[in-house]
Amino acid sequence: MNLTHHFLIAMPSLQDPNFARTVTYVFAHDEDGAMGLVINRPAGFDLGTVLEQAGVEAGSGARDGSARQLPVMEGGPVMKERGFVLHRPAGEWEHALVVEGEDIAVAMSRDILDALVAGRGPRDVLVALGYAGWGPGQLEHEVLQNAWLSGPADLDIVFEAPFDDRWALAARGLGVELHRLSRQSGRA
Repeated sequence: MNLTHHFLIAMPSLQDPNFARTVTYVFAHDEDGAMGLVINRPAGFDLGTVLEQAGVEAGSGARDGSARQLPVMEGGPVMKERGFVLHRPAGEWEHALVVEGEDIAVAMSRDILDALVAGRGPRDVLVALGYAGWGPGQLEHEVLQNAWLSGPADLDIVFEAPFDDRWALAARGLGVELHRLSRQSGRA
């Protein structure tokens, strides 16, 4: 099972405060483990706050004319002080991981922030602090324990859907209505 470029959709029974009611985009999964970004949990501040702390000069940028206004997500409980920019198209940034077989990447370097500020960044971006990580076999075990639904990622949900709707939309894309599922987990 390789869940790269898939969504992990928290089941209603998943009560871990780091992941309850989340959708995580998995950008890397192999025998060494998995990494992903939670895409539906705003941190409560914008990129401008992060840019100020990083010492990046202000400028005009993406979408609404100001990269500084892009919301920042709580990407996961690992390395919460580290920034990640999920973006398409996959560009040539200093420290970027291109998702195999896809035109999407995760950048982890200041050069993408500089490009966003200058209005030369990628057209679709999701900025996050921290990431979700699993050791070898851990994610597979959690999926088998019914903690997660998984299915192919829908980039329109990642970059366009309202944050509050992403959990239900991602599940609905798999034909699942989460409100109809029990909060109790188990196996038949």
